[in-house]
Amino acid sequence: MNAAMTAAAVVIEDDDVVRDLLVDIFQSAGFRAYGAASGAEGLEAVAVHEPLITTVDINMPGIDGLETTRRIRDRSATHIIVVSALTDEADAVLALSSGADDFVAKPFRAREFRARIDAVLRRSKTAPAPAQPVEAAAATLPGSPAKHPGERLVHDDLVVDPATRIAERGGVDVGLTRTEFDLLAALLATGRRVRTKEELVRVSRGESKSSAGDPVTDVEMRTIETHIAKLRRKLGEDTAEPRYIETVRGVGYRLTPAPSRA
Repeated sequence: MNAAMTAAAVVIEDDDVVRDLLVDIFQSAGFRAYGAASGAEGLEAVAVHEPLITTVDINMPGIDGLETTRRIRDRSATHIIVVSALTDEADAVLALSSGADDFVAKPFRAREFRARIDAVLRRSKTAPAPAQPVEAAAATLPGSPAKHPGERLVHDDLVVDPATRIAERGGVDVGLTRTEFDLLAALLATGRRVRTKEELVRVSRGESKSSAGDPVTDVEMRTIETHIAKLRRKLGEDTAEPRYIETVRGVGYRLTPAPSRA
């Protein structure tokens, strides 16, 4: 947990009991944890502490959780987990559309929430290998996955660099969230092989294939659909004629065929 020892977490929650519980969970994971009882307090705490992870409740007085999430996302790359008693799929979709990376329904198990924290830590403390030189990336066959961890992934005019965690389309940073980046990198890394929604949920959790994590829920698979929809919008995708990501109905997603070159 060394990565957590220097990391901050902000808990934005108006229920004292839930706020104290989440602060305790973060502290047990080695975080410096700060509680905020309202959206306004939470925005200030995020600005001051620059947290690795921020949790946001939806139903709060004043600035509600969805608006708080939007404002945080506009100014911070913190990993946002919405924690809410609203458990309909529509609520999860709204939260993710507002800029959240993850959604946890109340009541939750401390073990489940700790697993979400661990997933974020696995991503943040994994030191990627040095990136390929630009010339080497340009020489990669479009649509072919990288052969070694840390290599740039290239498909058509998309270049995804795991070292810098930057995805560029036509040389312009697409501006992806952590989860969107992880999903896009996973799809590029496996090329034309279909990635199921369950697989992509585990990617978003930071789990490996062999990880014995909690079962994947229907809500989590719906949230993957929302993340993919947001990702496609940022890539300027036409879903009728996709350039980058294909939907395999009833299964998941895969990369489009490599574009033909004259």
